[in-house]
Amino acid sequence: MAAKIKKGDRVVVLTGKDKGRTGAVLKVLPTENRVVVEGLNMVQRHTRPTQADPQGGIKNKEASIHLSNVAIADANGKASRVGFKIEGDKKVRFAKTTGDVI
Repeated sequence: MAAKIKKGDRVVVLTGKDKGRTGAVLKVLPTENRVVVEGLNMVQRHTRPTQADPQGGIKNKEASIHLSNVAIADANGKASRVGFKIEGDKKVRFAKTTGDVI
């Protein structure tokens, strides 16, 4: 099945502590049905010093969000569902609210 949300898409968070905020998708985890969104769902990780990071300490990073809790942002910045249609010989995604191709 084709992916409704891909890396680089702008998404809106529907539920949780970041409800209503938007961001770009950094990573999609299809086997876990989760996405990592830039600057959202930030968590603190206590990291041990390594050769790559000799300082270590408490670092902020993005945690993943379940796919059901995010939606594609349409041209107006509102949440939209994703549909598929055939244009010529290509299958494309489109926002159901505006009809624009994503």
